[in-house]
Amino acid sequence: MAVGNILDYLAWRGDLSFNRAPFCPVDGLILSVLSYVHFDGLASREAEEPVPLGRAAERYLALSPERWGRCRCGEDLALLRALANSPRFARLELCACADRFVPREETQFAALTVLLGDGSAYLAFRGTDGTLVGWKEDFNLSFMDVVPAQLEAAGYIQDFAAAFPGPLRLGGHSKGGNLAVAGASLATVKVRDRIRSVWSFDGPGLNSYLLARPGYQELRTRIRSFVPRSSVVGLLLAHEEPHVVVDSDQQGLFQHDPYSWQVLGPGFVRLEEVDPGSRLIDRTLKNWLAGLTNDQRETVADTLYELLSSGDAKTVKEALEPANLANALRAALDVDPKDLLTVASSLARLAGAALRAL
Repeated sequence: MAVGNILDYLAWRGDLSFNRAPFCPVDGLILSVLSYVHFDGLASREAEEPVPLGRAAERYLALSPERWGRCRCGEDLALLRALANSPRFARLELCACADRFVPREETQFAALTVLLGDGSAYLAFRGTDGTLVGWKEDFNLSFMDVVPAQLEAAGYIQDFAAAFPGPLRLGGHSKGGNLAVAGASLATVKVRDRIRSVWSFDGPGLNSYLLARPGYQELRTRIRSFVPRSSVVGLLLAHEEPHVVVDSDQQGLFQHDPYSWQVLGPGFVRLEEVDPGSRLIDRTLKNWLAGLTNDQRETVADTLYELLSSGDAKTVKEALEPANLANALRAALDVDPKDLLTVASSLARLAGAALRAL
């Protein structure tokens, strides 16, 4: 049996129902990645009006490329084609599609639910989508007790649980994993009792406020955390639950790509621990953040966001284009000098933390 990725897994096991081959971590990653697809108008926003996943995928693929919206990558299209042709997934039902993007609130939240056919449901939360707003909210995790997307996740779980009586599974990739864990931790006791498992695929950890909540402590043994061997994102902030290390065919930060994760048979190719480079970056970032107050973290995040969004850029990629970087430099002239000094000193602290971690 050859090693492959989630697309190879679908080619190998896609004809087996969940009755014949039980739900596994690779299935959880597939459904988490599915949440990156914008099913606007193709699947219901209501829990009570599900559509077959295969039909929703075919409808999306039948649209002209101009109407695919913010398609994250070509592999997501390949995944949709594979799911539409997979008896294991095509008959599952998709519902409760939510997508909320509010720049003024620094909120980027999206989720969908897949009914697994056994009376249970998988609630999948989307990770960061590449927008400046999405990345700003990620930075806000370092100094806010709870960010708006985490509250949205908790509300999404509560609302779906009110309309659906069965057991729940929650999951997500990247920030989506964080939202799954945080949302579950903020849910009511009655809803938490129905959560069978929470799957975080290279998702950032939580801050001390959420870690201390009874909800997280109660759910900790039901949280399944997976990170690639050179993980950076998945080691951010704090985790009290153990994690499984997965092999990847990429290097460095590119291992965050879920299509690079190696699959053998019904499971991931597991390793003993993350590599030395991952541990070095983890120590560097944790030492750096430990040396900054919450106010300093907020000033750095707000100032950089203000500069990068000063022009027409809406995404991180656009913000790094020469014209938009020039706009950011011009905007720096109007920023409070104290804030610029805080940014400069914090970056100097980051360099120092990197040297000490070596």
